[in-house]
Amino acid sequence: MSAERFYFRQLLAGRDFAVGDPIATQMRNFAYLVGDRDTGDCVVVDPAYAAGDLADIAENDGLKLSGVLVTHHHPDHIGGTMMGFTLRGVRELLEQATVPVHVNDQEKTWVADVTGIAPSELTGHGHGDKLSVGAFDIEFLHTPGHTPGSQCFLVDDKLIAGDTLFIDGCGRTDFPGGDSDTMFRSLRHLADMPINPEVYPGHWYSQDPHASLDSIRDNNYVLRPRTLGEWHALMPG
Repeated sequence: MSAERFYFRQLLAGRDFAVGDPIATQMRNFAYLVGDRDTGDCVVVDPAYAAGDLADIAENDGLKLSGVLVTHHHPDHIGGTMMGFTLRGVRELLEQATVPVHVNDQEKTWVADVTGIAPSELTGHGHGDKLSVGAFDIEFLHTPGHTPGSQCFLVDDKLIAGDTLFIDGCGRTDFPGGDSDTMFRSLRHLADMPINPEVYPGHWYSQDPHASLDSIRDNNYVLRPRTLGEWHALMPG
C-alpha cells in the first residue's frame, strides 16, 4: 500500500491549532490526525482546546472525521476543567461532527465524568482491539499507570503513546487513578515489543517531537529498570 495513501499529522496545541490559547501553549499537547486519503476517512486522537480546528484541518486536507480516539481522560487531552480553566474538547467537537468516541473500557467512567458525555455514548475497547480507518488498522494497546485506562495506538509503524511514554520520561502516576507499579509494567510491555515504531508522545517535552522506539530504549531513563525493585530505586514513593 502506498505511503502517499496513509495520512498522518502531528499537531501542536497553541501552534498548529488553538493558536494563541495561553493554556494550550503552556501545556504543549500534541493531537493527531490519522486517515486514508483514498477513502477520506480520518480519526482524531486527543482533541482538546479548540478541537474544532482539528476537524477543519482534516477537512482542508480533503478528509472527514469518522471517529475520536482518547488516550486517557485528562482535560488537556479531551477537554474539561483544569487549573481553574474550562477547556473545550471532545464534547464540543461532537457538536460539529457526530462520530464515535473510542476509549479504553476502564476509562469510560473517567472520560464521562470529565466531559459530561454519557458512558453509554462512549465506545469501549480492550487490549488488542483494532479499528479500521479506511484500509488501515489501528491497534489499541492498554497501557495503564498514568490512568487506569490509558492506551496507546499502533498504526503503520507509528506508536501514538499519549502520556504513557514520552521521548524523555513518562507520565506522572501521582494523579487520581495513577499507579507507579502498573506504569512500570506498561513501560516494560512497550519496551519489550519486538518492533521499532516511531513514537509520537502526548506532549512535546523533549528536543525532538518524536523518535524511534529503539532510540528511546537506549536513551530514556524510565526504560532502564528491568525489575520492579530497580524501578522502585529509580522512582521512590
